[in-house]
Amino acid sequence: MAEKKFTVLDLLELELSGHDALDLKCIAGRRGLPRAITVPEINRPGLALFGFYESFSSNRVQLFGRGETAYLQKLKKEHNIELIQNFFTPQMPCCVFTYNLEPTEAFRKLAEENCCPLLQTSLTSTEFSNRLTRAFSNIFAPRQTLHGVLVEVYGIGILLNGHSGVGKSETALELVERGHRLVADDIVEIRCVNGNVLLGRGANTVVSHHMEIRGLGIINISQLYGVGAIREQKEVQLIVQLEDWNSNKAYDRLGTDQKYQTLLGVNVPVIEIPVRPGRNLPIIIEAAAMNERLKNMGYNSAKEFNQNILRWIENGDTQKVFNGNDDSY
Repeated sequence: MAEKKFTVLDLLELELSGHDALDLKCIAGRRGLPRAITVPEINRPGLALFGFYESFSSNRVQLFGRGETAYLQKLKKEHNIELIQNFFTPQMPCCVFTYNLEPTEAFRKLAEENCCPLLQTSLTSTEFSNRLTRAFSNIFAPRQTLHGVLVEVYGIGILLNGHSGVGKSETALELVERGHRLVADDIVEIRCVNGNVLLGRGANTVVSHHMEIRGLGIINISQLYGVGAIREQKEVQLIVQLEDWNSNKAYDRLGTDQKYQTLLGVNVPVIEIPVRPGRNLPIIIEAAAMNERLKNMGYNSAKEFNQNILRWIENGDTQKVFNGNDDSY
């Protein structure tokens, strides 16, 4: 199934608020709103307006600030329409005027004739560029959907993996009961932002904060525990692989050999936790989250322990332990 294209109309209808709001409105060229935006970048068309079209990035959103708008006014005074006509020859997604600036009447008329949407925002050119870049970073980010449960434990985004029935949802429910937060249950959508940051959220935002507990059914975490028990998205910083206890498998007991799993080209630390009756998984996961925070701060418990053992051996303390200190023999 082909992925739905992102259009200028979609850009206008983005539901962004606060410091992410684009404050866009269409002032001309509405017939071109279905045009697709295929490149998540912005272009300042100063050279193109001047008549230089080599390496003109016509497939990008064109940004008109004070300089470009002042040049349009200059062309208006000189009655130079040819340069503006040439500007609309290559098809572009749309033109955005910042500072609530207005295009000249000739520019508006040509935009209507060529079905090129003209958008307007009250933001400054720099602020609009920053916000649009952030929006494009999310919209065009590579993404992957997988089965699992995403929770936030002590500020660390942990993805719980494992086969069906191993206890992922029950473990997440106990973590929520202990004051941590649920991001998504069952189906998690992972997006790679800025090339190395993995953001996870529910693949379906309507049901992402609902949880299926065998024997109990579907429960709504936000209704049971309050809005403080949920989060819309979180960076995936650790993967916990839950698996049935295998007595024939040698599990890592020191933690010196860190394993990784690659998601969308990013290596994420992985720990394997064997599941069997009597093991308190939520406490183990809490300890793993705190240990991961220490690693991010530059302290590795396993490596520190290993170095202390090596220093102990090098100082000759092992000989005292095994040989004893009695000189009567």
